Amino acid sequence: MRVLAVEDDPRIAADLTSALSRAGFLVETCADGEEAWFRGDTESYDLIVLDLGLPKLDGLTVLKRWRAGGCEVPVLVLTARGAWSERVEGIDAGADDYLPKPFRMEELVARARALIRRSAGRGNPVQVQGKLSLDPARMEVSVSGKPVSVSALEYRLLSYLMLHRDRVLPVGELLEHLYGDEDSREANALEALVARLRRKLGPGVIGTRRGFGYFLEGGGS
Repeated sequence: MRVLAVEDDPRIAADLTSALSRAGFLVETCADGEEAWFRGDTESYDLIVLDLGLPKLDGLTVLKRWRAGGCEVPVLVLTARGAWSERVEGIDAGADDYLPKPFRMEELVARARALIRRSAGRGNPVQVQGKLSLDPARMEVSVSGKPVSVSALEYRLLSYLMLHRDRVLPVGELLEHLYGDEDSREANALEALVARLRRKLGPGVIGTRRGFGYFLEGGGS
């Protein structure tokens, strides 16, 4: 899952990046409202964590511009403790959830997972498709009830396929959500990743539709 964390405090930004990365997210950061507005308007993210007190352009204005422009990415707003009026304004402007500072990173990660699940219409925290099962809270993967050890990148791919298990996912979309803006966004890198996962998971888990992309087997894809 690709996340944009918008926070101008370097320490908090570093903590956000560390906590979300450990939880299997691909995290990108920016520190001012103008850059946040541009990136949220032009890039594809699964979640945006947005601080309201930003330089150049405040977070509330950024959020309103995103929503006015048709951006429907789930947004988790960070607010100062006790600033209930900011929270009300944020929700009215289109925020999906809020978290007052100071907060525990564990709660932020849990809320992030819940927002992404809800945005995809997935209520159950343990995700199942066919014989594949993912437990995001523990970052555990199992096939037919047997645990399988996967790398962070392999888990990220499975998690994205699981979240969008009702459709075939194009190679370009998968590369964007796996690697973000890195130079390593090449189709052969994805092919190698899928091949490694297929060896670990066995047949009947990851399917290919030639000319279209990949999907999880065991459903209606």
